Amino acid sequence: MLHVFQPLPIEETDLNPFELIGTGWAALTASGAGKVNCMTVSWGSLGTLWNKKVCQVYVRESRFTKEILDASDYFSLTFFPAKYKSTLKYLGAVSGRDENKFKQAKLAVNLHKEVPFIDDGHFVICCKKIAAIPMPLDCLPEDIKNQFYQDGDPHTMYVGEIIEMMAR
Repeated sequence: MLHVFQPLPIEETDLNPFELIGTGWAALTASGAGKVNCMTVSWGSLGTLWNKKVCQVYVRESRFTKEILDASDYFSLTFFPAKYKSTLKYLGAVSGRDENKFKQAKLAVNLHKEVPFIDDGHFVICCKKIAAIPMPLDCLPEDIKNQFYQDGDPHTMYVGEIIEMMAR
């Protein structure tokens, strides 16, 4: 049985964002335009911007989650124990346009203060979207364009004000 999520004050954490997002991955969840979807993210950051505690995530133009995130005011990042690595791979490989990823992965979606999140994780960052900034490819160095954007599918950077962190 899973324990109920409890608020976790940011000041009481000693998060390493390089491990948390880069190595551990997360499921980005958003709901908008009458739809809810999630995808795996491994690029992002935590910090301070505009005098706010923020989370930044990067979503490619081609992703179904981007359409939903653009229509949403909130998003979350849910982090999971290591045993969910194959589930996270699935969430990143399959499009929500084609199937209900939550149902196929046997994951439950929940809401906290209007923020959708996956209830099967162990740690959640709830965010209010405050900016969506397209990343023009012509501003990037050639080596990055050649390595990550040969298909011409750029990212949009989403900045979310962290409104609450929760842990089990």
